[in-house]
Amino acid sequence: MRHADFQIGCEFTTLAGRWRCTDIGTRTIVAIRTDLVETRTIIDGHPVRRYLTREEAELEGWFNGPPYVLPEVVFDEDGIVECEPVRSGD
Repeated sequence: MRHADFQIGCEFTTLAGRWRCTDIGTRTIVAIRTDLVETRTIIDGHPVRRYLTREEAELEGWFNGPPYVLPEVVFDEDGIVECEPVRSGD
């Protein structure tokens, strides 16, 4: 993809997963990962990981923002060219 192809809210994929654009800089794109959400909590003094599907995370509001609960990842000029757009219906 090219920098001009991005809009806030658009979705794209990389080798790492599926992403939603949350901000557009002059030469960068910022996004949250939407295909797999990892949560961590402490239960009875022990750390517990839980992985949510996209649908589960959407229902629980993990993608609501800004600000976002999930970490935002910055894609620089080199990272942007490795992105593939998600077509509607995908």
